[in-house]
Amino acid sequence: MSTLTQEQVMAALRHVQEPELNQDLVTLGMIEDLKVDDTVVSLTVMLTTPGCPLKAEIHDRIFTELAKIGVTSVNVGWGHKPRGQALPVALPGIQHVIAIGSGKGGVGKSTVSVNLAISLSEMGARVGLLDADIYGPSIPMMMGADERPRQLNNKLVPVERHGVKLMSMGFLLPNPEDPVIWRGPMLHGVIQQFLNEVDWGELDYLLIDMPPGTGDVPLSLSQSIPLSGVVIVITPQPVAASIGMKTLKMFETAKVPILGIVENMSYFVCPSCTTETNIFSRGGGRVVADAKKVPFLGEVPLDPKIREGGDTGAPVTVSEPQSPQAEAFRKVTAAMVEQVHCQPLMAAVTTV
Repeated sequence: MSTLTQEQVMAALRHVQEPELNQDLVTLGMIEDLKVDDTVVSLTVMLTTPGCPLKAEIHDRIFTELAKIGVTSVNVGWGHKPRGQALPVALPGIQHVIAIGSGKGGVGKSTVSVNLAISLSEMGARVGLLDADIYGPSIPMMMGADERPRQLNNKLVPVERHGVKLMSMGFLLPNPEDPVIWRGPMLHGVIQQFLNEVDWGELDYLLIDMPPGTGDVPLSLSQSIPLSGVVIVITPQPVAASIGMKTLKMFETAKVPILGIVENMSYFVCPSCTTETNIFSRGGGRVVADAKKVPFLGEVPLDPKIREGGDTGAPVTVSEPQSPQAEAFRKVTAAMVEQVHCQPLMAAVTTV
């Protein structure tokens, strides 16, 4: 057999569809660093988003098409290049805005938010985290950041920690212990400032840590910008699940896609005997997800290491990245990314 040429390989790759955009990889300009050595091919595929779980599917499709022309081995590398999305871009330079909400306080929503943001950054994404809990900002402490944002060209420059850009009312108060005593219209104004008068730069994801409940801030945000979706955080006991259901319904009414449910404090693992104890019951998140026919993104344990990470400004995904607790957050993050980018495409992929 004669040595294959790059032209032959590129022609074969034109038959490989990118599932999200429904065009072939060559037309989309997703193939880079192509090298052909006899029947061995190496190339880099520039994905539309980091962490997409359809990488294996794309790899298999590439190998299937190249095998038809005599390729015996394919070495695929992966990169990331943002592209236009089906939804309108929420803010200039920001591809996806994702709200993290809860029906009540005390369910660990901010803990989930910071660890999801860090996990996304670990995937190679450019990430921002906006603390929209104006009355009770906690992100600065949980991320170990206490400096004031600087100003540049009449915009605030976010503080950066652990690979994540941050903005919070907590950075702007003269005294961190001072209360914020504002009515609804003032809340709306500061949220608009955080969205439009902060130099977020180019981001793949902006996560918004919402205040609990269904009040002014969640409503204002859902009406101000096109959200890619919302993640609802609940704890497993029935009362928390019931209240979480109200938040879910509020976002449904506002036509915001529900990316899924996270059950936080799901179980406690005894450090001595590794026995799991369901302190707050278990399974409430899955019950809500099944009842509302929305995805269940996963469980996060009740664990002192997670609490300590938030108190010391070193979230568990940073302080103990190899721990089971950090892995739980990574699994939730991967499931969330799948919902943002890939879940609506599964039916198309499986019917090819």
